Amino acid sequence: MPDGDGLEARVARAASTRVGDRAATAAAVAPGDEAPRDDGAARGDGAARGDGAARGDGVARGGRAGGVGGAGGFVSVGALAANLAARARARARTQAAAPASARVVVLLDGRSGTGKTTLGEALAEELDAQLVHLDDVYPGWDGLRAAADAVVTDVLGPASGHRRWDWDASAPAGWTAVDPGLPVVVEGCGALSRASAPLATLRVWLEADDDERWRRAIGRDGEVFAREWDRWAAQEQAFIAAEDPASLADVVIRT
Repeated sequence: MPDGDGLEARVARAASTRVGDRAATAAAVAPGDEAPRDDGAARGDGAARGDGAARGDGVARGGRAGGVGGAGGFVSVGALAANLAARARARARTQAAAPASARVVVLLDGRSGTGKTTLGEALAEELDAQLVHLDDVYPGWDGLRAAADAVVTDVLGPASGHRRWDWDASAPAGWTAVDPGLPVVVEGCGALSRASAPLATLRVWLEADDDERWRRAIGRDGEVFAREWDRWAAQEQAFIAAEDPASLADVVIRT
């Protein structure tokens, strides 16, 4: 989406990412692999991030003993990424027929403003993985569903790549290849669907309050984003209603 002071980067500057209180309910969570979750997390409206934004790393957390990072206090995005990376590697070894060649695939989803890009970049660095931002894949402001489908057919499918979208020209751009033999993190609203979930090693859903998400988005893009707020939010709502990504997640984090 249009360049700017990255929406997701504001997560850190606002010290806004809190891990919730209840264990994730998705199936196939291995013993000791639970992460806290907050059932009361509001579904906010949101949209894009800008490229090239400064990325902070402060994450405020409230939780329980045994949750990610322990009970109470603060945990850095780096520490959270390290925890998730360790889980992803362990799951890949368990799931693969040949553990030594197991590929890690992480899907990181949530409505915009929840910190997907900040966490995705830290996680990709921790895993030494390729990183696909769905902001680069959405074919315009009405493209959430198309990008969600492209995760399955292109990014993680035989095509092993995706068509970039040029937001300035409002037109398709070049092709970006994704090496099918290397780890990959896919972040963005639409990453985690019923079709993509079986292709992933670890599935993560982020949640945040509506007012905080709005503050981050408008604080970054102002009128540029405000004009598209309802348009994008309607697509997020439709995607969540159709796919219920939180129920597909292995880990749900409150931000």
